Formats: sequence, structure tokens, C-alpha cells
Amino acid sequence: MSLAARDATHSNIFKAMKDITFEQTISHQCGVTMNDSVEARAIAEFMGQKPGVTITYQPALIRIDGDGKLIFKMDAIGEYLGREISAETFEVNTSTHYGRMVRVDDDTVILFGNMDEMFEYIE
Repeated sequence: MSLAARDATHSNIFKAMKDITFEQTISHQCGVTMNDSVEARAIAEFMGQKPGVTITYQPALIRIDGDGKLIFKMDAIGEYLGREISAETFEVNTSTHYGRMVRVDDDTVILFGNMDEMFEYIE
């Protein structure tokens, strides 16, 4: 995908300070910032096909943001990438995240923006 095409299909979550309003509300947003790599680009492109997911490309980083929860299925991402990807590889490419991250099993990592929903996955 060309840079111009990519920029035309993805919005940017970052705003200038003058455009930000501070509210005393809970957003239920969650997201991950990944180091730019072949795996991170595949994860971003795959997740960008899902409704409500915003992908933001920076020079050395890729942000994946969503509302409620983001479900990362390694087998589906690996199929899109063309080779197997593990939850460990996903975590190595992740530089930071917000929301609660739960590794459900070897194939599934979920980020929760809604903390109440997360409790059904932990003991």
C-alpha cells in the first residue's frame, strides 16, 4: 500500500492542544503502540479492517486504538502475515499499551477499555 493510500484510509488520533477538551468521563478506549516492524505492520493492517479500530502510523511506531476491547487472534494475524506469529512475538513488538491486557491463551490477547468486562477473564 502506498503512503498516500495508507494516509487516506486511516485517521489520526492525535490532536493539537487547542483542539482538546478535558472531561471527567471514562472513555472505555484501549490501544497498543508497536515498534514499526513487518509483524507490527501486518497486525495493524489486519486490525484496521475491523470496525471501530483506528490505526495511526508514526515514523517509528504504529498505534492501534479501539473502543471497548481489541481482540488480537494470533492464528488469524499469522494467516494474514503469511507465517505463524505467537503471543510472545506480539508482546515483543508492543512498546506500550493502555487498557487492561489479558493473555487468554497462546492464541488470544485482549485489550479491555471497559474494566468490568475484563473481570470475567481473570481469576
